[in-house]
Amino acid sequence: QVQLVESGGGLVQAGGSLRLSCAASGRTFSRNAIGWFRLAPGKEREFVAGIKWNGDATLYRDSVKGRFTISRDTANNTVYLQMDRVKPEDTAVYYCAADGSPLRMTLVSHHSHYRYWGRGTQVTVSS
Repeated sequence: QVQLVESGGGLVQAGGSLRLSCAASGRTFSRNAIGWFRLAPGKEREFVAGIKWNGDATLYRDSVKGRFTISRDTANNTVYLQMDRVKPEDTAVYYCAADGSPLRMTLVSHHSHYRYWGRGTQVTVSS
């Protein structure tokens, strides 16, 4: 069974940077797309970014385009979310998740497609 563990969250000032990591154990997820989601108090869970299983495509929600970058290191079974120029509205618990369908040809953003989830890491952006 895949276990995903997020790390790298914390408190950062607006305009600063953080890098989140998502490490997998139990099995490789080299054939699964990985997505980052976030959940803020009083809001719905929302897709933040995704990267295809082979790394040749990425997808971002509009509000983070140009500020966040998702990447993957398949050899180390780790996916990263580089967060630059963060804003207070980026404050949330961030989760990584693995697509339940290996080798999917397109990236999907709805959480129902993601089968394996981490426990999350808190990101707090102060103004």
